[in-house]
Amino acid sequence: MYRYTDFDRRFLRARAAQFRDQLQRHLAGELGDEEFKPLRLQNGWYIQRHAPMTRIAIPYGELRADQLRALAGIADEFDRGYAHFTTRQNVQFNWIALPRAADVMDRLADVDMHGIQTSGNCVRNIASDVFAGIADDELVDPRPFAEILRQWSTLHPEFAYLPRKFKISLNGALEDRVAAGWYDIALHAVRDADGRGGWKVQVGGGMGRTPMIGRVVREFLPWQHMLLYVEAILRVYNSYGRRDNIWKARIKVLVKSEGERFVEAVEREFDAIVHQDLDGAAHLITEAELQRVAAQFAPPPGVLEEPQQVPALPGEPAYARWLQRNVHPHRFAAYRAVTLSLKRVGQAPGDVTSAQMRAAADLAEAFGFGELRVSHEQNLLLPWVEARRLPELWRRAREHGFATPNIGLLTDMISCPGGDVCALANARSLPIAAALAERYTDLDELHDIGDIALNISGCINSCGHHHSGHIGILGVDKDGSEWYQVTVGGADGSGRGPAAGPGRIIGPAFAADEVPDVVEALLEAYLAQRAPGERFAEFARRSPIDTFRAAADAVRRSTARNQEAA
Repeated sequence: MYRYTDFDRRFLRARAAQFRDQLQRHLAGELGDEEFKPLRLQNGWYIQRHAPMTRIAIPYGELRADQLRALAGIADEFDRGYAHFTTRQNVQFNWIALPRAADVMDRLADVDMHGIQTSGNCVRNIASDVFAGIADDELVDPRPFAEILRQWSTLHPEFAYLPRKFKISLNGALEDRVAAGWYDIALHAVRDADGRGGWKVQVGGGMGRTPMIGRVVREFLPWQHMLLYVEAILRVYNSYGRRDNIWKARIKVLVKSEGERFVEAVEREFDAIVHQDLDGAAHLITEAELQRVAAQFAPPPGVLEEPQQVPALPGEPAYARWLQRNVHPHRFAAYRAVTLSLKRVGQAPGDVTSAQMRAAADLAEAFGFGELRVSHEQNLLLPWVEARRLPELWRRAREHGFATPNIGLLTDMISCPGGDVCALANARSLPIAAALAERYTDLDELHDIGDIALNISGCINSCGHHHSGHIGILGVDKDGSEWYQVTVGGADGSGRGPAAGPGRIIGPAFAADEVPDVVEALLEAYLAQRAPGERFAEFARRSPIDTFRAAADAVRRSTARNQEAA
């Protein structure tokens, strides 16, 4: 993991002190709401439906055990005893009073954390593969490049006020596990014909009102030029991106409207930067600089080299299922990566209590060199677990509710907090997630259904990634009431499904109490008509939309009959 230097820590302290001064002036009436808004946003502070919300950066998803304990302490002292992990590998608190915001910033700085650029029209938290550095299909560890991008983009004066928020992801493996196609910029590790490393560059992905998959603008970019090319893209976007309409301000709209002209403009800007000796030389990534940063991401001291076998536990079918679902391959033969499931009945997807955070920190220290990762599916990962210790970890994880063998299954759903806290939401997400979790508690049934991504968003901003769900659920406002639009066949591009793309709408929106029945009807259609070995996502892509409309309409008719009978 990257270790903060004295300079990094002084920087965070200075930023926290600056924010404290701004907050004090705001509370004293010296800074009005509109003046204070961009200052709080670029430190991660929102004003939500009931209380402020703060978003804390977890760059490329990596956490230390002491940082997780600090978050638990903040949850207890400043919030309501829990936090929420997001689809962007960040963590959010929803109930911290604004006058206490500066105290939280200081507490975060104590453990090398912050909320800088987790909001605002700037480059947001850099995302990466939760298995970065340990994946057995990895071409290059993307974390050093992600860290270089993070440092370069933090408080960059040219890109602090872009037309809209901007999100970048890096994928260093053969499989796309970062939902790269849905990002403003996605960098995919590739090698050219001579074996040289570089990036395939994809631009203009995004969800929201107009879901789009990013366009490939460069098949191969030498890794040394990464910052230069990202700078060229941002400069073109900053110059030509729309600022008159918030819904048309994302780079995806510019890429779609300009097409090849956008690519040509980026190439001209890139060429100009490269041929400006001062700028070009300053921003080229040298081998020495890459190695300096990469050294921070070396395997932990004491990593074992000899392979280890995974012990069996005869008579423990739950352990066997946990191995199948929650335990993942590792490029070091002595180790496995283990997902701690945060999905359970009675708790919203991504939510984690302070007690659970402390328990997860304990497990990380006992089994994984004190390191954890946050996945975009809103779970935690232990990246360094010795294979021989898996039975012991399973027992400990089960004690704290982390061992449900549901990773990749229906109840491993993604959801935003929705209308329970978010001022932008049209409908609540969490009651829908809760109803589905309560309906599907039979693990045999879940395993029979198989791999499926069910994603829920409370509004069109798509924080719950409903567009990429094999089944997507979107909260909409209909005459002041909460209704839900359902899509099928979306995908994030990972190995769990087909190529990235948005789902198809199956018809008019449904009432909240109809949604669980609709999901069940869609699954029944799949189970009755699937081919041998066919996953739901594949079935949804090949089947006529009328297959799903017919199943959903049967639920509508049943609801109507019940209402008439009542």
